[in-house]
Amino acid sequence: MLISWGYSPKIEKYIPLADFPADKYLIVAKQAIENLGWSLSHVSETGLIAYTPISFQSYSEEISIRIHGNFAVVKSECVGIQMLFNDYGKNNLNLEKFFHEFEYVEFHLKDVWEENLIKFHRFIETQDDHYFEKAPLATKNKIKNVLFLFFPQKGYTVTPILVLLNVFYYVAMVLFTIFYLRYQFVRNGGNFDNEFIEELKRISLNFGVNQRNLVLGGEYWRLITYQFIHGSKSHLFFNMYAVVYLGLMIENKLGWKKYLFIYLMSGICGGLVSLIFHQEGVMMGASGAIMGLYGAFITLLLTKTFERKATRALLISTLIVSLLVLINGALGKRVDNAAHIGGFVSGFIFTYLLTYKWDKAFEIKTWARYAVSMLLFLMFFSGVVHFSPKYGTEEYRKLRDTFNGNLGSLNSIMNLKISLPKDVKLISIKQDGIIPTKRNLVIIKQMQALNLRPEDAKEREEKIKLSKVSYRAVMLMYRDIKADSTYRYSKQTSNALAQVFEIIYKPEE
Repeated sequence: MLISWGYSPKIEKYIPLADFPADKYLIVAKQAIENLGWSLSHVSETGLIAYTPISFQSYSEEISIRIHGNFAVVKSECVGIQMLFNDYGKNNLNLEKFFHEFEYVEFHLKDVWEENLIKFHRFIETQDDHYFEKAPLATKNKIKNVLFLFFPQKGYTVTPILVLLNVFYYVAMVLFTIFYLRYQFVRNGGNFDNEFIEELKRISLNFGVNQRNLVLGGEYWRLITYQFIHGSKSHLFFNMYAVVYLGLMIENKLGWKKYLFIYLMSGICGGLVSLIFHQEGVMMGASGAIMGLYGAFITLLLTKTFERKATRALLISTLIVSLLVLINGALGKRVDNAAHIGGFVSGFIFTYLLTYKWDKAFEIKTWARYAVSMLLFLMFFSGVVHFSPKYGTEEYRKLRDTFNGNLGSLNSIMNLKISLPKDVKLISIKQDGIIPTKRNLVIIKQMQALNLRPEDAKEREEKIKLSKVSYRAVMLMYRDIKADSTYRYSKQTSNALAQVFEIIYKPEE
């Protein structure tokens, strides 16, 4: 089985016609395709296009035959995105079936050529011979090799620029991080301490990742910059693979202005939805914008922008890939599915607003379409910013960890040996009990200044109670030992300590 590999797996065969007339070749090819049950999409003087049926094995392949001089170029090419960049032998099998059926049809039509030639020429007079320039895979066919994917050309202008911007941004971020790491590593004497890790987080923030509190605090530009930041080479590669595929399929249909508008606005809307569902952490990547392009693609297919026979194959393949992305997002631990859904829905809506053809008597100007789209976006943007509370989740967790660390020092004074001198006991209680619990009282005041999620606010109330009873308990211990060197606790002190342990070891509800 011959497997075709590549960005867009395909197999082409150049068939020399010699003395065989081109019109006769197309007549035989047309009949062979009909016999195979493939859907003819276009037939003209210079060639034809058909699509194979959709099955569990295949989204669909485009079968095209073009007449170039004294050659017929027969091609089978995958329509949708192919996983693992190969066609699993489907294209080669299609051509084998076609050539086998071609021989059969040629033999049976040899006695009725004239009748078929008359019908064929009457039919192609009514067909658009320029359809090949508008076909779904027309732009893809202009890509001669991988390098062509990075150069703007007619119908493919913005996509390569977006790809290059993503690549350059990633390279710049990696180089900066490497040099900064080396500098910090040397400065810290070869140690990766907590401060060093925090510095790495600040680097990603400075490059413009999406972060809830920063965006809600007015740094709205992050909703654009986060779309160009990727966390790894594989993250970048698969996102750019999708951008290129979608750009080749729909940029020529939308035009570069609408395409760029939908890409950026879908990414922004995906980022807004993401910060609604993520109170902490950072979000990055072009997936929100990419899902917006998938939504745009589906809108174009539903509004019959593509030829009818091609639409079915493209729609099913696009829906399958979109669904797989969303399922992966739902199952993946570090996948921002909120941005995926937000981008997909917004891309669908924006494309509908910008491209849907109303009744001719009710034609809407292009500027009005953009105005309505921007108005809808601003309403959504304002709603998210206004109604999304700014939680201090990350700051609270840092304070909580410090609080727990201070509380942990109490263990050392709970097991003081009776034989120790009185002054040693008092020093130990002061250093490991009174000072840490006093610090916790300060931390509690800082916690109370934060706006927290309900679950964190509930935990904070427990910390407030614990800080008070623990401080009271160690002060009573200090008083008892100072008054009685035999290390006996009063009933009041024992009750206070029991209260501390009750709160610490309280079973979860």
